[in-house]
Amino acid sequence: MKKKILIYGSTEFGAVVRELVRHSGADFGGFVDDWHTGVDIIGTLADVIQKCRPEEYDFALAIGYKHLEARQRKYHELLAHGYSLPPLIHPQAYVSDSTTIGGGAMIMARAVLDIRAHVGDLAVVWPGAVINHDSVVDGNTFISPNATLCGHSRIGVDTFIGAGAVVVDHTTVPSGSFIKAGSVFVRKTTSS
Repeated sequence: MKKKILIYGSTEFGAVVRELVRHSGADFGGFVDDWHTGVDIIGTLADVIQKCRPEEYDFALAIGYKHLEARQRKYHELLAHGYSLPPLIHPQAYVSDSTTIGGGAMIMARAVLDIRAHVGDLAVVWPGAVINHDSVVDGNTFISPNATLCGHSRIGVDTFIGAGAVVVDHTTVPSGSFIKAGSVFVRKTTSS
């Protein structure tokens, strides 16, 4: 039986995730929200845990980059209740056969994930972002539209890479970093 996807969070990011759910071929099961009510919101997480079994539903997290700690906590809470968070991949993204993608990750339209790239759990790769060969994006990280990670880059957990930013090849961005839109990040860690 094909599981439906419940989306935790119903604001702007929730609408984007709902569209990604549809394009990725999954079925939308409703929004889950602890603070808002409205159309397609089926209840709070406590309500949903009681009525929506993990055998029938998976989850996607629509908690944004300004709340990375809460996003990580909710992820572990959902896993503890037996839910899965499958990766969601837009069919217009290019994902190499040798790329690995973690649970709960989201790959948007026109993103490029080159050979031997790795995208960790809960990472979000926005439209037009490029993750070049042999690069690693650790978990709970946002790669904004049109950002470019050159080859052999490593992006630490809980990091935000702004729109149009460039991370130079063989560079490590430390966990918890915030890279501004349009900037170039250079910190050589190995020789080319």
